Amino acid sequence: MAGGVILVADDDRSIRMVLTQALARRGYEVRTTANAATLWRWVESGEGDLVITDVVMPDENGLELVPRIRRVRPELRIIVMSAQNTLLTAVKAAERGAFEYLPKPFDLGELVNVVRRALATPTPPPQQDAEEAEEALPLIGRSPAMQEIYRIMARLMRTDLTVMISGESGTGKELVARAMHDYGRRSAGPFVAINMAAIPRELIESELFGHEKGAFTGALTRATGRFEQAQGGTLFLDEIGDMPMEAQTRLLRVLQEGEFTTVGGRTPIRADVRIVAATHRDLTALIRQGLFREDLFYRINVVPIRLPPLRERTEDIPALATHFFAEAAKEGLPPKIVDADAMERLKAHRWPGNVRELENLVRRLAALYSQEVIGADVIRTELSGAAPAQPSTDEPRNEGLGAAVERHLRDYFAAHQEGLPASGLYDRVLQEVERPLISLSLSATRGNQIKAAHLLGVNRNTLRKKIRELDIRVVRGLK
Repeated sequence: MAGGVILVADDDRSIRMVLTQALARRGYEVRTTANAATLWRWVESGEGDLVITDVVMPDENGLELVPRIRRVRPELRIIVMSAQNTLLTAVKAAERGAFEYLPKPFDLGELVNVVRRALATPTPPPQQDAEEAEEALPLIGRSPAMQEIYRIMARLMRTDLTVMISGESGTGKELVARAMHDYGRRSAGPFVAINMAAIPRELIESELFGHEKGAFTGALTRATGRFEQAQGGTLFLDEIGDMPMEAQTRLLRVLQEGEFTTVGGRTPIRADVRIVAATHRDLTALIRQGLFREDLFYRINVVPIRLPPLRERTEDIPALATHFFAEAAKEGLPPKIVDADAMERLKAHRWPGNVRELENLVRRLAALYSQEVIGADVIRTELSGAAPAQPSTDEPRNEGLGAAVERHLRDYFAAHQEGLPASGLYDRVLQEVERPLISLSLSATRGNQIKAAHLLGVNRNTLRKKIRELDIRVVRGLK
């Protein structure tokens, strides 16, 4: 059985009762209170081996209590709970020395595991208090998916670990990267972003590492690259899946050696930057296709963070819409709200462009419509040309290939309104079509490459080359 005295402070009687029962069954002695004053008295008198405290209590904010407890009892672990489920709450809890932050409602089994870890973890060195953050919240949403992201980010704020953010376009990958910089240990340094998809392939190395005068035709002066501009801060490598292979090789060498040279230069420069990378593409699929280095993937994928698409966190749409309407009003647009039926229409939409698409819609509503309350008919009109939320799988689609491709590309362009690649879209679309076309043709011919080549109308050697390039598995004798 476990042992130790746990002090619980929460003004919700039912939570105090649930925690008492769950922890007592595991051998802990539990003392509970509904206010911060009693908890502080217990701590000052040397009682307890662990503290579990809510944030909002009738006499004091639990976050304000954490640094005071750390000053008088630095060995005492503190677990913070809160229904104020924002990134700022998670960050404040971590900055002020809490062992863990748990958003309400929490999983009881997870809390018990956190208690066990807290009592078994060696005492960390004391931390200085963090000043109150006055900035607006960088991320919006209290859905379970966002809560997990807040917790991961809070743990990473005081480290320099490389982070890999994945997610569809428009989900807010750069917002996450900026938040990790603004609330992290490198906040006093610069935040420098570069979008790999927006830079011509032949210029990426110069953009990243800079170049010397005369390094190539047109290099009339020395130019600093993004690595040098980001010294002491954070370098955000957006859409890293679009980085050319030769630039990947050089980036890997920089990450391994911790230094770089400019294009045409010979003097190494120390790379004092934190790397945060992001992509909307499946890097493991690119590795299989030979388009992304596996060793680079493991270098940048130290801590992966997946941002959910908006359709997976529709409960956050009201808060997001309210925030975007408020931002539009700050810019001089008339204040607006949406009624309940309109909000349901927003929740039912598929949102191929994710949060960015919602933001653009809100700004359009604020700018073009005179009524203060936006109804469902307006939302229906605005979304009429977009993809439906969840097309029924029971109804057959009598849609031609051209119409299906057009629908897919409409979604793509909606999702990339602000981040279209500089070039190469034609080849990328062909690659996406080629693989399923060849795979299905081989399946239809039971793996017979001669028949598949005839079906496709291509030379057999061409088919073999495509099978190798696309890493397609050929199974013979399929039924």
